[in-house]
Amino acid sequence: MFKPAFAIVAALTTATVLTAASQAPKSAFDFNMTTINGKPMPFAQYKGKVLLVVNTASMCGYTPQYEGLQALQDKYKGQGFTVIGVPSSDFDQELESDKEIKTFCESKFGIKFPMSTKSAVTGDKATPFYRWAATTLGADKAPKWNFHKYLVGRDGKLIAAYPSKVTPSSSELTTAVNQAIAAKG
Repeated sequence: MFKPAFAIVAALTTATVLTAASQAPKSAFDFNMTTINGKPMPFAQYKGKVLLVVNTASMCGYTPQYEGLQALQDKYKGQGFTVIGVPSSDFDQELESDKEIKTFCESKFGIKFPMSTKSAVTGDKATPFYRWAATTLGADKAPKWNFHKYLVGRDGKLIAAYPSKVTPSSSELTTAVNQAIAAKG
């Protein structure tokens, strides 16, 4: 039996849309990055944990927030919490190489939380995680500067975005982190 061409095209289009929809990221745990040491960093390894994903820069007025981020990591690590630093030159304030960034972070601030390789966090060149976060929460929640923070729940869903001026020790952020840790994912 002969099927009209439009019926075949419609069936193929529906199948393509369904396949694309089933492959669309549903949580932060669907993303992969690369560590500052060049090794794979699948976010799936953090399933069941609360994440604070922060775009960082070494030569910014907000760079001292590294100290507060490490303090958060130290305080909540045993409760299923992880800070992930994402160095970025999107605002022209990051060192050139991953090696320089790593050395700076470790020697100046004692950073021990996971760090990704230097990555784009804004616009069309943003890493998939950052594009997903901006799409999920809205373009107004995309990074406008360094040390923008995304809080991810134990279920991998985005909870909120915090602009640079919200410090790691602020009651706004620590209250949200405590609530996310207390929530069952």
